[in-house]
Amino acid sequence: MKIYTKTGDQGLTSLIGGARVPKSSLRIDCYGTVDELNSYIGLLRDQEVNVARRDLLKEIQDRLFTIGSHLATDPDQDAHKRLPDLHAADVALLETEMDAMSEILTPLRAFVLPGGHPAVSFAHVARCVCRRAERLAVELRESSPVEDLVVMYFNRLSDYLFVLSRAMAHDLGVEEVTWKPRL
Repeated sequence: MKIYTKTGDQGLTSLIGGARVPKSSLRIDCYGTVDELNSYIGLLRDQEVNVARRDLLKEIQDRLFTIGSHLATDPDQDAHKRLPDLHAADVALLETEMDAMSEILTPLRAFVLPGGHPAVSFAHVARCVCRRAERLAVELRESSPVEDLVVMYFNRLSDYLFVLSRAMAHDLGVEEVTWKPRL
């Protein structure tokens, strides 16, 4: 089987369920951003500092693939019935992991800037892409069904990625870069 189909050469793509939509549509932008986020989570998973977190990061990637499949499905079709589910427990897992990481971190006393170590910066890039995915999902929800749990997952995942960046800095023994406003 060839990977190329040539069916998108005119700027259209198919949703799960068969509907053809422009590649510039908000729905495509939304699940494309989820795909981008998933790639950054893979990059984080591959960082040596995250050896103990690899299984969790893989689970997050699985959940993002689930979310992407829901976003890639024609909302007018019954195809959603055959898709894997996202659960409230997936959000709770992120909260539990944040709570555990927070136990080793010093309380925040300033805004943290991305940087300090390349691995930490990757976490901040993933956080920003996650926030964009969240914004796009919220915008898509204004005109098409998007489960509340999807938006909630993005919101919690971006928080998780922020705490992860701090935990990675801690584990790497690097100082967090804090914002010092010019007065």
